[in-house]
Amino acid sequence: MPGKVSRLLYLLSAVAVIVPLQSGGGQPTPKRYRSIYGDDVSGHALTNIFGLGVGALNFLQQGQRYMSQEIPDTVPHVGATYDFVVIGAGTAGATIAARLSEIRQVEVLLIEAGSTENLLMDIPILVHMLQLSNDINWKYRTRSSKKYCLGMADNRCNWPRGKVMGGSSVLNYMIATRGGAEDYDRWAEMGNEGWAYENVLEYFRKLETIDIPELQSDAIYHGTKGPLHISYPLFHTQLAEAFLEAGKELGYPLLDYNGRNMIGFSYVQSTIMNGTRMSSNRAYLHPAKNRRNLHVTRESTVRKVLIDRRANRAIGVEFVKHDRLIRVFANKEVILCAGSIGSPQLLMLSGIGPAKHLNELGINVVRDSPVGENLMDHVAFGGLTWTVNDPISLNLFDIINPTSPYIKDFLIERAGPLTVPGACEALAFIDTKHPKRRDGLPDIELLFIGGGFKGDIIFPTIMGFNDRMRQIWHKYNSNHGWSILPMLLKPKSRGRIRLVANDINVKPEIVPNYFDHPKDVETMIAGIKAAISVGRTKEMQKFGSRLSNDTLPGCENYEYDSYAYWECAIRTASITIYHYSGTCKMGPRDDPTAVVDPKLKVIGIQGLRVADGSIMPEIISAHTNVPIYMIAEKLADMIKEEWGYADKSRM
Repeated sequence: MPGKVSRLLYLLSAVAVIVPLQSGGGQPTPKRYRSIYGDDVSGHALTNIFGLGVGALNFLQQGQRYMSQEIPDTVPHVGATYDFVVIGAGTAGATIAARLSEIRQVEVLLIEAGSTENLLMDIPILVHMLQLSNDINWKYRTRSSKKYCLGMADNRCNWPRGKVMGGSSVLNYMIATRGGAEDYDRWAEMGNEGWAYENVLEYFRKLETIDIPELQSDAIYHGTKGPLHISYPLFHTQLAEAFLEAGKELGYPLLDYNGRNMIGFSYVQSTIMNGTRMSSNRAYLHPAKNRRNLHVTRESTVRKVLIDRRANRAIGVEFVKHDRLIRVFANKEVILCAGSIGSPQLLMLSGIGPAKHLNELGINVVRDSPVGENLMDHVAFGGLTWTVNDPISLNLFDIINPTSPYIKDFLIERAGPLTVPGACEALAFIDTKHPKRRDGLPDIELLFIGGGFKGDIIFPTIMGFNDRMRQIWHKYNSNHGWSILPMLLKPKSRGRIRLVANDINVKPEIVPNYFDHPKDVETMIAGIKAAISVGRTKEMQKFGSRLSNDTLPGCENYEYDSYAYWECAIRTASITIYHYSGTCKMGPRDDPTAVVDPKLKVIGIQGLRVADGSIMPEIISAHTNVPIYMIAEKLADMIKEEWGYADKSRM
């Protein structure tokens, strides 16, 4: 434990890099606003420094208590048998393992490649820093392309994924969105019985404790007794407040986008409780710590699923833990929850995938299946930053200054700007094709960031921008500002994932095919225009907002603001919003494009299911974390019912 405490102290002392925003602060103090809080915070320096020290000690003590809530690690015996073996302790895996362990009669093994989560990972604004870690991030990258990610090193986009208890729910930006009813009704129309909105709404309620007071009485759409707490961030910049007012100025309602309608403006609903992140590990596994039938093995890399070829049945799992090869067996089922990259990779390594591709790699084909196809992601344009006159944005030097109250406020009260999830403060869902429409599905999300990307220290690194892009944006180092990420919600383009080698330690080839379909280009450009219109409103102009409209590298020959220019720009500053999905597509058993059926059973293989974002037949119009919780909750109930345990749970 002393080593972990010293590491926490070191990281806390390095808080100078916890905010991925402007690295400068050379502006003179304006008359109207003097700080993020709006007033002068410089008069209590000694009080702030003293409070910082007291708060740090308190934080470390809480961190020790936090670690004591982790389920102890186990080393399974070679040949050990469990009823259910769950691969991956991310959003879905943690949820499913916890729910199945409610059945006293069964033994559940949860296998995770990463190590433990800690309290430092749960500081909301620290999210960007987590992507820099080799220990908790798989650090995937896309294949080099000449059509997208052109502003990135080697024309390759970074695709982070969580390798830690809680998986990507520990690395994500904590934004809680569900998507619209039409998203799930479309799943059902594609032949996925039981997945219409009326079927899944009960699981959105079941997983949730809504901590937003004005929404707690809405029993139709919200739950108050679920493991996952959802709230508004405890702090908002004045810029975020103005963004909502700008929405009203443009004729949009302020609304609960997880309620009846989505189109409109809102502060982000977030998976945060009491100012800190709530991961799947914290929400589902911490409360299950004392269940003797729930076993967790960490730092265990699964190599493949063991399949009995005669019966076409999954019988167990082979994994490596501390350089030791271990095989364990499942009496009932193996449940694969390794994510939209890891799940197809493991299926293919186990002999389930495109036969020709597997044969080329010398993998014995168990089942010819379209594994790895249908890859989808929400891509955004990362080049829209506005500068402002006053120091009211989330700014690196402002927040880390020990004479200012911001770190102290978080450590002692869990308040202030450190509670903002990755600087993401608000969002808008809009329909660019029908601008006056206020119901139905949106096609663009405008994600509001309470600081500027350009001139930032960390943002270019985590996104993988090349040196030329960094040089162009360097001049904004001393500016305050805000940003909007226009995000394409319903991409028509499809990518794929393929193995590079018959080896789990060799990362797969990822080809997202961003903007392959011309309609995606058209919609994204419409989203950019909509974002620019927000910046022109009276509400945003009262801060002197100025769009930093730099010509991006490779786009110099196009007239600025033309369609051709913006197409070049989005292909240059293409950034992922981390919503990889679809690579183990759900569909009816007679669908040749389906990998799993509506019960999430791998078609043609008994005793094997997949439950994570990879099963989505079409990506939903929302951030995918909460929908993946829903998928996991629904599957847990399906398994309990099928095996006759529906009425035998602890709860």
